[in-house]
Amino acid sequence: MKDDYNSGKAVDTNRQTYTFLYIIVGILIIAALIFLFKNSFSEKRTVNARILKDEIFLNENLVYSDNTSNAKKWVWEFGNGDKSTQQNGSYKFKKPGDYIVRVTVDGNLMQQFPLNVKDTVTLAVDTLITVNGPTQGLVNEQIRLEAQGNARIYEWSFGETGRVDVKGPTALYTYHNPGTYFIKLGTDKSRRPVYHKMFITNPDSTVDAIVAPGEGERKVIDDIRSHLQAIANGFDFNTNYYYLVNRYFCGDEKITVNLETNGDSKQTDFYSYCMRLTFGGGVNIDEAQVTLKAKSTCSSMLSVKQHSATSNAAPRRGR
Repeated sequence: MKDDYNSGKAVDTNRQTYTFLYIIVGILIIAALIFLFKNSFSEKRTVNARILKDEIFLNENLVYSDNTSNAKKWVWEFGNGDKSTQQNGSYKFKKPGDYIVRVTVDGNLMQQFPLNVKDTVTLAVDTLITVNGPTQGLVNEQIRLEAQGNARIYEWSFGETGRVDVKGPTALYTYHNPGTYFIKLGTDKSRRPVYHKMFITNPDSTVDAIVAPGEGERKVIDDIRSHLQAIANGFDFNTNYYYLVNRYFCGDEKITVNLETNGDSKQTDFYSYCMRLTFGGGVNIDEAQVTLKAKSTCSSMLSVKQHSATSNAAPRRGR
């Protein structure tokens, strides 16, 4: 009888042990499920904004909207100084040109869109000439575009060098830097150029370093210099300015610029420097060098050497 009693007591103890283990396992499973559930809702948010069109006319409203999850505050900037704090709305531009429309959500989430605003008055004339060709391409890949229409003069500016790159009805061009470009085609048949948007990506992100030794560093210097020169020469401000801000300065428009002009040195911020370039006239950019932040691909400083053009320099080109 005593053995039966001890045996029964051992069975009860084992049952209690297993029950306790089952409870512990159950608690761990529930905790894991709660963790996964919470983790799925705490993922990093991304902006879910859009504009209805990336090409409009002066008499047409730009329609914009944002559907970012749990967003509470918006700032829409239209590239000309005007802003809106509405989540969704419309805006009408007063001047034609290329703009960068930017939305900032909850103060730290940002997205931007290139926009081309055409002059309604010259619509009938501009449609005489059209551009056929791809809208996307790769760095170091040859792009082929063709002008459709009758004209004697065709001048293509691909937006990377700040000058006319190709002449003739058929244009072949190879981009050296990724980005969104507005290709400009000027002809003798229109008072305003025809624009063609091109999105260029890098086939290998590992090659897309900000600064590389030797040849890579030289390309960076030439790239920054050419876009600053384009601003100084009166080409589209937004396209060249935001290209530099986003590619080299990670969106920081207030990075320090060490400027040397005709032997005189001073310090300013990038936005102020570029704005002065648009009004200075006759400025030649000789060199532009960036300084990287520690353990980062973002630049913390820009050093520029430039000089004022002599009286016999080429005249300033129009916007």
